[in-house]
Amino acid sequence: MDKVNNINPTGPTTGETPAPVPAPLPASVPPPADPVSPPKKPSRWGGCLPWAILLAVLLAIFAIWKFPSFRAQAELGSAYAARVGCSCRYVQGRSLESCQSDFEPGMEMISLSEDPATKTVTGSVPLLASRSARYAGASGCLLRPEN
Repeated sequence: MDKVNNINPTGPTTGETPAPVPAPLPASVPPPADPVSPPKKPSRWGGCLPWAILLAVLLAIFAIWKFPSFRAQAELGSAYAARVGCSCRYVQGRSLESCQSDFEPGMEMISLSEDPATKTVTGSVPLLASRSARYAGASGCLLRPEN
């Protein structure tokens, strides 16, 4: 049986002569380039990758340069929150949750926690700073010294 393909048959019935079959190329000769296919575009990330790396390095340098001021601001904010939270909780007698509404705008990262046994409120900024204030009776709330 003849092979089936999608090409019209050639030969004595159609009046055409069959095309010669090309000889296989030796393994050392590369195949000819396909003139129909469009040239390959350069990768989209090829041009952006050096800029992305440069931007990441610059951001890292900026963060290292500014880290001491970030930490100082976090220390100051947590001390303020501990002092205000302690006064609100133990001088005014309000709940700790309602004391967080007394914070200034921009202090959303600071969280408060309390230790009722020692009447201490701790304000903390995750991974940067934590300060505590203790209720001292008639003196009000006093910040604990840094350790």
